[in-house]
Amino acid sequence: MKKLKVRDITIGEGRPKIAVPITGENAKEIINQAKRIVENQPDLIEWRIDFFTDFFAKDKLKKLANDLRKVLGNAVLLITFRTKKEGGNQELSDTNYFKLYSYVVANELSDLIDVELFHDKTGISKLLQLAHAKGIFVIMSSHDFKKTPAKSEIITRLHLMAANGADIAKIAVMPQNVADVLNLLEATYIAHKMLEIPLITMSMGDIGKISRISGQIFGSAVTFGAVGQISALGQISLANLKQDIQDLEI
Repeated sequence: MKKLKVRDITIGEGRPKIAVPITGENAKEIINQAKRIVENQPDLIEWRIDFFTDFFAKDKLKKLANDLRKVLGNAVLLITFRTKKEGGNQELSDTNYFKLYSYVVANELSDLIDVELFHDKTGISKLLQLAHAKGIFVIMSSHDFKKTPAKSEIITRLHLMAANGADIAKIAVMPQNVADVLNLLEATYIAHKMLEIPLITMSMGDIGKISRISGQIFGSAVTFGAVGQISALGQISLANLKQDIQDLEI
């Protein structure tokens, strides 16, 4: 599996790394969630800033990010603004989407950011250049909460992310049946053999849970678990997820 070193973890080496989301709406909730999550020792912590009610108040965002870093210590932080059309909590225009992420990157508030594939191509290119100049890694993502695209489409999207300069390519889809889960897993395996960057893939919901624990077999380098509130359907509690991945470790 391809490797990417971020702080003290290497994504794409050994078992899949586990990320846990922070979904608080205000500073107190966010810091309290972070403290609980840190106690449970995930590999990465994802701050879902689309849940934060003051996400576009830049001074508040920066202060909270700095306070969060004091709680996290050397833990890896991923900042994500998930748009509503891809399952997130807020609507945001492309212009404001790139303004927000550019501020996060320019002030080095995170180790990684998650940038959705289906935004303005020029905006994405400029944001990736800025991020890489600042030493911040980029996960490029695509989410479908209604269906599972064809296997060929999943592979095409992952290739497109790599071609656009992503450090990690991510896709999450909703299965309608077991065959959809199998298609996601096979697409992951094929893309993993072809691409030079780590992948994150998952089939959501209950029947997709197998995809959240079998990454080392099929080629997905990161999975998402929960400490308290979930941020996507099918997330498994961190404690159970650790045990499941350990049981399947190769």
